[in-house]
Amino acid sequence: MAEQYTYEQLKKMNVAQLREIAETIDHEAVQGSATMHKDHLLPALCKALDIHEHHAAVGAEKPKIKAAIRTLKSRRDEAMAAGDHKQLRLARRQIHGLKHKLRTMQHEGGGARGNA
Repeated sequence: MAEQYTYEQLKKMNVAQLREIAETIDHEAVQGSATMHKDHLLPALCKALDIHEHHAAVGAEKPKIKAAIRTLKSRRDEAMAAGDHKQLRLARRQIHGLKHKLRTMQHEGGGARGNA
């Protein structure tokens, strides 16, 4: 394996290019790479090449959190229009907390997508 790849380089490649790279690697993570889709092949290649994979917040909780943020943003806008500083501060803090939770999920991997 003469060439070193970064996660960003691999992510920009198409499935055919990723499969070519996987053919040159003898690792159990990339077995069956000829039939893998990109969303499964990319993490397998990262594991085989020992590349830190950048995780995205995934899981059943993400849509719920985003919906709560949208609701809080409308509540924030209403409080701003009404001049209610107490409710405005409360809504902003709750939005901040939920956004922090999403970022934490992203850095921790956010739960597996079913990949074992």
